[in-house]
Amino acid sequence: MIQRIQHGIAQLSGIIGLDEASLKVLLCTLLSFPFSIVFKRLPDTKYTLKNLYNIAVSAFYIFGILDLQSGLGTLLFSSLGCYVITRYLRTPSMPWVNFFFLMSHLAYNHFYQQFFHEYDRNVIDITGAQMVLVMKLSAFGWNIYDGKQPTEKLSKYAQSRAIKEHPNIIPYIGYVFFYASLLTGPAFDYADYDKFIHSTLFDDVPDSKRYKKRRIPRSGRQAIKKTLQGVFWAVLLFELPKYVSVEYVLSGKFVQEKSFIYRIFYLWILSFFYRLKYYTIWSIAEGACILCGIGYNGYDEKTDSFKWDRVQNIDPVAFETGQNVHVCLEAWNQNTNKWLKNYIYLRVTKPGKRPGFKSTLFTFATSAFWHGTEPGYYLTFVGGALLQTQGRIFRKYLRPIFMEADGKTGKPTKKLYDFLCWICTQLAFGFYTQPFMILKLGPSLYAWSTVYYYQVFITLLTLFLFKGPFAKPVIKFFKSLHPAEPKVETKLKLSSEESKIVAQAVDSKLGVDYESPTLGVPPIDVLQNINKEEIEHDVDEIKRAWVSFRGRRHSIKEDDLEGLKDAYNNFVTEINEIYTSKKQEYLSSPNKEKKN
Repeated sequence: MIQRIQHGIAQLSGIIGLDEASLKVLLCTLLSFPFSIVFKRLPDTKYTLKNLYNIAVSAFYIFGILDLQSGLGTLLFSSLGCYVITRYLRTPSMPWVNFFFLMSHLAYNHFYQQFFHEYDRNVIDITGAQMVLVMKLSAFGWNIYDGKQPTEKLSKYAQSRAIKEHPNIIPYIGYVFFYASLLTGPAFDYADYDKFIHSTLFDDVPDSKRYKKRRIPRSGRQAIKKTLQGVFWAVLLFELPKYVSVEYVLSGKFVQEKSFIYRIFYLWILSFFYRLKYYTIWSIAEGACILCGIGYNGYDEKTDSFKWDRVQNIDPVAFETGQNVHVCLEAWNQNTNKWLKNYIYLRVTKPGKRPGFKSTLFTFATSAFWHGTEPGYYLTFVGGALLQTQGRIFRKYLRPIFMEADGKTGKPTKKLYDFLCWICTQLAFGFYTQPFMILKLGPSLYAWSTVYYYQVFITLLTLFLFKGPFAKPVIKFFKSLHPAEPKVETKLKLSSEESKIVAQAVDSKLGVDYESPTLGVPPIDVLQNINKEEIEHDVDEIKRAWVSFRGRRHSIKEDDLEGLKDAYNNFVTEINEIYTSKKQEYLSSPNKEKKN
């Protein structure tokens, strides 16, 4: 039976011109739709049956379609290792032991695939599924840890994901081998899966919206809509190779036959072609998750509609229309963004501290190493970091030229600025993403050389002008073109000196630490030496302001608890006002990453 299926796949591959590995992944994703229709009709209270059904469908995928017995061993090793560590290792370091176990196993397979395995486009690379598994299982370790911590010590996000009781092996394997996201994701936390299996995910569905008393609401229309989007991207995926290919870029004819302008736009279209396979498979996989119900994300009473974006992983429109790097990266691989932020970036930070240089650097290293060991990944990641720094500089010194004095209203020329930002951002991605797909160092550098490394020179020139020896006169010139800022007077009970101290301490950290690096790629200017002395200095500045504030109120005695309490509350309130004011200023300023 299995041999017949494999023979049929081989024949179909030859007919449609898609390699067997990609075709098998696509078939599994498409088959998830009829399997999801069956799943929705399983009794709501038959939890074990649901888990066994998930496992059985995945077993059919692995043995019947993928022919991936060795890959199954890889996934089981990570899964069972995580289960043993999280269940029996009862130390505060358990989540990190689990994380390093999973990452070490993934690293082994990355190295093996790179150095000891001959690439065969008809054989599925199991590291793709393992990467999804690393996200799920490392998060699982933290969820188990959080379930044993006092609630008040956890963030709201951690509270919502905490696991109070370690699951038994069947629901755990059902989570690990959930058929709709087995190979390509999307990744999600165990808490979501547990609510999904027990149907408590749908508690807020009004009775009038339920279908035949089934707790899972109808989702066929939304699933079809998302799937049709995937089909649209698939059509482009099959058509574009007629016009662009990396083989042509790496051939000498590309430079000989085409002009420089043509080549830089060619790389843009080629990078769009690279993204199409992700748009296709992620959109269809999300459609399958919506159909079975796990994509449900609540009922909106105002619009009288359901939200189905719980496991959304990609927003193609936002990426392709993005006018800066941050917006594009936010739209790409969104579940990886969540994982890096909530289970790497914020976990490296000590409790009660704000994330800093160590968190940023560790997140960057994790993201890069998680993707793989090929040098092409690192060329793209470093390029992305440089590109974000370049974008921050432009938004800080160029964007205000096209804005009114309030910093919110655009001048008529702002539309031209936005258009140029879109063109430049997309061309930059066309350049910097080539190594990510080519992977090998030599061919990657050659692809860049076909356009004379022009993006690297633009970035380095920008850094030289705005951060080099001539930075002061250059910045002064551009600031002279900015509209005059309106003066806003803020009434504070702190003295002007005290207000200045607090404002400087808040301002020095807000712009740098407010957001985690998207996809682990931070701007280069953030990766500077942020040491303990600098952080302690900021704390001391706040303390000095408090001492001064209290010292000017001589009527308060040491044993006057109510007086001290009122003074302290007053002090905290005024600091919060400064913080809120600075935060709003930061969010609405050109420095904010999501502004253009």
